[in-house]
Amino acid sequence: MHETRSGGAPTVLRLILGKRLQHLREKAGLSYEAAAGALDVTHATVRRMEKAEVSLKIPYVEKLLLLYGVEPDEVGAFLLLARQGNRPGWWHRYRDVLPAWFSAFVSLEGEASTIRAYEPHYVPGLLQTEDYARAVLRAGSPHLSDPGIERAVALRLERQTLLTRTDAPVLWVCVDETVLRRPIGGPVVMRAQLDRLVEACSWPNVRLQVMPFAAGPHPAMYGPFHIFRFQVKELPDVVFTESLVGAAYLDDRDDVSAFLEALDRMCAQAAPVDRTAAILDGVRKEI
Repeated sequence: MHETRSGGAPTVLRLILGKRLQHLREKAGLSYEAAAGALDVTHATVRRMEKAEVSLKIPYVEKLLLLYGVEPDEVGAFLLLARQGNRPGWWHRYRDVLPAWFSAFVSLEGEASTIRAYEPHYVPGLLQTEDYARAVLRAGSPHLSDPGIERAVALRLERQTLLTRTDAPVLWVCVDETVLRRPIGGPVVMRAQLDRLVEACSWPNVRLQVMPFAAGPHPAMYGPFHIFRFQVKELPDVVFTESLVGAAYLDDRDDVSAFLEALDRMCAQAAPVDRTAAILDGVRKEI
């Protein structure tokens, strides 16, 4: 479990390299303490490098790779990747309006091959219209200035471009019926947002399901979450959950399995994907 509250967030490449360092250390039969001794640092420093909680200091990484028995030509290639992994992501230019604990989310989102989510409160950010996003951000960030709100809206719209990439991820979201009926921004904004969701239902990489009130209780009534899956084998599935002041990123297999099982049960309980457009159209007519 990683909790992020302050400081820079890791890029996905840095997460992958951290996992590789862990694998190489374990393959060499060395403990945290043994690896730390070679660097003359505490064992916590090695652990934090492997967990991508700090940047990968190139001299440290080079010493560790040689200690782990990595061939010199492979060390050079690894160090090149480490330098790339330490570079800030594109979202760094929005750091004035992007909470540090959410930066890792943007990184994971941008590299995931599949994004699954449950959202009980709002339309997911990747599917929001500009006006809906603005209304949500004004409600959730009352202390942001008007220019700050516009910056946050621009960030959200830039995030959405990943859905139209040639290598776009699959986005599979289950939203509570509350999401469709909560009046955000007024009738005009809501109708336009529902139109956007209907449009998204036709996109080949988007699956949208609605959990109707009539379905009763379900396994995830406690709050929203996202599950990220990646094509690279070194990176496990990651679950993201958030609170008012921070977030948790879970990669323990048992934790992730619990969320996956809950979401699978929810998707079986929710209205089928081929019913979503009709449900959206029905709600729109009531606005």
